[in-house]
Amino acid sequence: MKSHVMILATGGTIAGISQTPAQSDYCAGQMGVQDMIDAVPDLKQVARISGEQIANVGSQDMSFDILIHLTCRINELMTQDDIHGIVVTHGTDTMEETAFFLNLAVNSPKPVILTGAMRPANAISADGPLNLFNAVAVAADPDARERGVLVVMNDRIHGAHSLTKTNTTSVETFLSPVNGLVGTVNYGKTAYFRFPFRRHTCLSEFSSRFCQPPHPALPRVDILYACVDMPPDLIDFSLAAGARGIVIAGDGNGNMNQGTMKNAAQKAAQGICIVRSSRVPTGTVGRNVELDDDSLGFIVSDELNPAKARILLMLALAKKYGTSHIQQLFYTY
Repeated sequence: MKSHVMILATGGTIAGISQTPAQSDYCAGQMGVQDMIDAVPDLKQVARISGEQIANVGSQDMSFDILIHLTCRINELMTQDDIHGIVVTHGTDTMEETAFFLNLAVNSPKPVILTGAMRPANAISADGPLNLFNAVAVAADPDARERGVLVVMNDRIHGAHSLTKTNTTSVETFLSPVNGLVGTVNYGKTAYFRFPFRRHTCLSEFSSRFCQPPHPALPRVDILYACVDMPPDLIDFSLAAGARGIVIAGDGNGNMNQGTMKNAAQKAAQGICIVRSSRVPTGTVGRNVELDDDSLGFIVSDELNPAKARILLMLALAKKYGTSHIQQLFYTY
């Protein structure tokens, strides 16, 4: 019997429509989940398919309300014996953030696959149908179990921890530049290279919190982008607006100018979590390399970019973890 795959749709370019097939402007989130399923009739050759509409937005409008609802629905579906895998269709702009959140919050070893498109559904050479076909094939594959949340785009299988969007328009936008691919999928035929080496899904200490209500309220965490002559008072403005943690998208190895560093250290001494990440697309942010993080009270993001560092910090603050434990989380997830 074929595996049963549930497709949960949230919108994005894969559900977008342009006025003509040969123009770059379009409106995301115009097709419903059944329209997308019907557009790829060969899906039924790969798995038994069901669909459900969670939201229909461009992913720039993804919210934590939608994301928590999506997570809880996935956790609910995964308890059913006749659901073997889930595909989430999603816009590409914030796909890596949703994938990473789900990687921490899904409480099941079953495959959860995100996919989307860089071209709207009616574009010349639309990439969405094949991406959806391949994503369903991975979700239906028993060998995809226990690999964490995966992203399938452009014939490639990425792990949620490692991937990032690298191009505004190219179909080859997603790369995993530090740790490489989890595998590939060619017209539904899968090949895997590795398992993710960081903790994820049902092994995560956060996943059980999104199975039964009440669900944790996520505190505000802001990302501040470091640049030449960065104003140190940006930290003050964020905290005054209600932020409980700050991620610095730092220069180079998570650096910031002297004024910002001094202000950040003062806030860290007052109990505010300050995470040093980097605006550089590849590489790790090392602890006690150019800055004395031990004395300054900072946390370093290790491999996580600012967007993913923000998500991990929000979940950690919701559990009221201290600075030393939060630092260890960045080496664990």
